[in-house]
Amino acid sequence: MSDSFFAVVARQRACRSFSEQPVDDETIARILTAATFAPSAENKQPWEFVVVRDADTRAAIGDLSRRAWEARGRAFSETRLTPAMLADVDRGATGGVAEAPVNVVVCADVQRGLEATIPSSIFPATQNLLLAATALGLGSALTTITTGFRAEMQTILGLPDHVWPIALVPLGHPARPLGPPRRAPFSNRTHRDRYNHPW
Repeated sequence: MSDSFFAVVARQRACRSFSEQPVDDETIARILTAATFAPSAENKQPWEFVVVRDADTRAAIGDLSRRAWEARGRAFSETRLTPAMLADVDRGATGGVAEAPVNVVVCADVQRGLEATIPSSIFPATQNLLLAATALGLGSALTTITTGFRAEMQTILGLPDHVWPIALVPLGHPARPLGPPRRAPFSNRTHRDRYNHPW
């Protein structure tokens, strides 16, 4: 068994600051192919991906991210995040999304899958997308703050009523090296047979 999968998983982390280096279609195709191999409820594969490179469209999406963050996101997060993480998220929400050379909007066709099972289909595909980006040396982040502006996102992207934007993944080459993510050992949150029986 190859250790490369586990190495990729251990490197995957949110990137909110990107260089201007472009990402070619072949790379995007490889990443989205990986996304489509995720499980989905009833194998309906309800995902639709909108790959946004156009600067004006990225700016419009970035503006929604900024508005959502400034309206309620920042105040909610101020007491929950460390100052360093808050500053990083703030930079991403107020400019990093628009600066990424590619925005992938992961959408769900609610006519092709049950509304109740959309998250269990869309988020595994998004995780595959994030892991594939990491494997190819790109930075990415899972963001959902713009979903509070669903109608505006649908207008910006020309989405029909039955295609909902669920997640936004800015994608590109990191502006600076990303360190490993900080994670508690699994054993801290794992129980044998019953809760509170330590691993």
